[in-house]
Amino acid sequence: MLLGKVIGTVWATRKDEQLVGMKFLIVREVDLDGKPQPNFVVAVDSVGAGEGETVLVAQGSSGRQTVLTKDKPVDAVIMAIVDRLDVTE
Repeated sequence: MLLGKVIGTVWATRKDEQLVGMKFLIVREVDLDGKPQPNFVVAVDSVGAGEGETVLVAQGSSGRQTVLTKDKPVDAVIMAIVDRLDVTE
């Protein structure tokens, strides 16, 4: 899983018919302190996330395990909005 922050939206008017109606968000990876990292991913939003929110992203075959993405051509899905991180380090 990837911890990240939603930084934008991808608009695609022409796409595979299995993806019609899905919202694509750009998620920048963050560290445990919320500091932006250089990596980003475009992920299907399955939980109603919005710009600026911290989210968890599942990738690879796990990205096709939500109700919304089951058996769809998806490699990354936002499957949780993070309310809080408790880190004991």
